[in-house]
Amino acid sequence: MKNYTITIDTGTTNTRVYLFNEKYEAVASAKSEIGVRITAIDGNNHRLKAAIKGCLEDVLKQAGITYDDVKQVAASGMITSNVGLTEIPHVVAPASAEDLARAAKSILIEDVCPLPILFIPGVKNRDGKLDLTTFESMDMMRGEEVETVAVIESLPKGGQYLLVLPGSHTKFVSVDCDGKITGCLTTITGELLSVITNDTLIADAVGHSFASEETYAKEYVLAGYETAKKTGIGRACFSARILNTFAEPDKTKIASYVLGAVLQNDMEAVKNSSALKCDADTTVVIYGKNPLREALKDLFAKENFFKHVTEFVPKDSVPTSAKGALHIVSLTEQFK
Repeated sequence: MKNYTITIDTGTTNTRVYLFNEKYEAVASAKSEIGVRITAIDGNNHRLKAAIKGCLEDVLKQAGITYDDVKQVAASGMITSNVGLTEIPHVVAPASAEDLARAAKSILIEDVCPLPILFIPGVKNRDGKLDLTTFESMDMMRGEEVETVAVIESLPKGGQYLLVLPGSHTKFVSVDCDGKITGCLTTITGELLSVITNDTLIADAVGHSFASEETYAKEYVLAGYETAKKTGIGRACFSARILNTFAEPDKTKIASYVLGAVLQNDMEAVKNSSALKCDADTTVVIYGKNPLREALKDLFAKENFFKHVTEFVPKDSVPTSAKGALHIVSLTEQFK
């Protein structure tokens, strides 16, 4: 009897595969440090295919089952891009979970999996031609839409939300009262933070280390934020060296200062970008690991752009990308 469902989440640098039983409980998982970046480098997706195939076979072996026991394999993330396994067009916002389910495509790729894979599309803000007067309102995502679906399922219905998903590329996703994704905004804050921490003169001031959950210093985060707000990120980050040389020898506190300086860009984007659909009554929901989650919560509270700011902390270790994919799979079954 086909009782199992497999989800595949392929990003830029990693692939994660989960196996779920009929109760949607995770019973096995596998990870590969290969994502679509490899395809861009190689000029083909051979290594990506091999990595995904390997992960699929791994979870089956862990559970002691075969593909004969699997009823559905679903994939989301950059796997649906032109550097993934197969390109699926973005759904145009506003987009609901049902819209994503209807647009999902079941495709057989025999050298990866003997079963058809249900590829879940990403979401883009708008359609039509862009120019220098309209491009800023555009954004897109592949992977964060299924995370959004999972998080929204756990929140009170009828609310207007702004989901914040910090990472190497931080995503801000606006959701309307009907639970539809109305837009997204992307920044490269994580990448900027990594470059500043590891590859600039400021690396010495922060001890080549990021702020951590244990060393997080709110006072210094707010100081970095305010300095960047007044003088810009370039001056604020150089001021980290000044601060460390003449005032504060504790490099962990300087790392918090730099975190605040870099996050100022995110706050400015949310405040001024036309890519999002939200207002003061929107509830901000911050999802992700500390200290980024805590820092963003402190900064949103300080600026008071929105009346309500909260955090989303998963109840287990199963990624929201997998949970969102499972929800969309259940919807596709209803549409059959």
